[in-house]
Amino acid sequence: MLIEHMSLTKVTSAILVAAGAPSAHADAVAHHLVEANLKGHDSHGVGMVPSYVKGMMDQHVDPHRHAQVIKDNGAIVSIDAGTGLGRVVGIEAMDIGVERTKKHGLACVALGNAAHLGRIGAFAEHCADHGLVSMHYVNVVGHDPMVVAFGGRDRRFITNPYCCAVPRPDGQHVVLDMATTTVAAGKVRVAHMKGVPVPPQSLVDENGVETTDPGVIFGENASGAMQPFGAHKGYGLMVICELLGGALGGLFTMQPEHPRLGATLNNMLSILIDPAAIGDLQAFDQEVGAMIDYINTSTPADGVDRVRLPGDPEKESTARRMQHGIELDPNSWNSVLDSAEYAGLDRAQVAAMTTITQP
Repeated sequence: MLIEHMSLTKVTSAILVAAGAPSAHADAVAHHLVEANLKGHDSHGVGMVPSYVKGMMDQHVDPHRHAQVIKDNGAIVSIDAGTGLGRVVGIEAMDIGVERTKKHGLACVALGNAAHLGRIGAFAEHCADHGLVSMHYVNVVGHDPMVVAFGGRDRRFITNPYCCAVPRPDGQHVVLDMATTTVAAGKVRVAHMKGVPVPPQSLVDENGVETTDPGVIFGENASGAMQPFGAHKGYGLMVICELLGGALGGLFTMQPEHPRLGATLNNMLSILIDPAAIGDLQAFDQEVGAMIDYINTSTPADGVDRVRLPGDPEKESTARRMQHGIELDPNSWNSVLDSAEYAGLDRAQVAAMTTITQP
């Protein structure tokens, strides 16, 4: 089905409020999730609502918390999220980072113990909107690992993301936002809900044999694992995200001494840079623009309509989905309605709040 994005945002916010989130926090998170859907990242969209509701109802996520500075060294700031909603504490942390970067030219923000941050690109875009370059190293903790180490058969990681954004004066920022697995865990969940396979080299079964069946991760007897992208290269970046985002950013890695209560938590180490503090800002913007033009004029390969930059597919998806609606498969939508019931809402009334543009 295709659902109009504004009504989906309203429904999502109502469910989060029913689960215990303050209305302002619920609105922010709902916008964050629906924005991910608009950008084509359904793995980080409203399909996460059941997980968010369960986390709050089980009191593993504190929807009232704000980012709290616990160590302040000027350009370097450590922040405890206190299991607060990721969108809320994440933007608060980035606002601190932006302020410090404008003052010092550079800032490092260590955010620890945040509930699921969602699409990391949103935080990079927030920095880019302030004219800042940013890099984000994130690890995922709080529940059992899902990803094998390169060359291994045992689960050791979750899908640690890396993100980097380069600002553009016209707001058309270059944004690289990716999991260090072949596909994000949420994309495997979406594939399982739809009953379709995942891309090759994404998963292995319990014997370490490659498979495209998402049921080995999200089925009733799930015993498989995800794989790093690009063999040893993606694995190497995954390790770096674990050590920088986790051990340095949040003092909390996937090593087994830490509790795994079932809620998805993130730690993030963010480095923000003001290009104007390094050199000539106008010259930087001109050089970036010239390189972008050079890339864009590359001759497309067979079967490709045009060469794209990081962030271009998200822009195209947003334009398309804002016009035609956000596609949700029936299983994912029913899961969202189930979570509404779990939070104490009437299922039929919630469904009636939603504008379906196409069944």
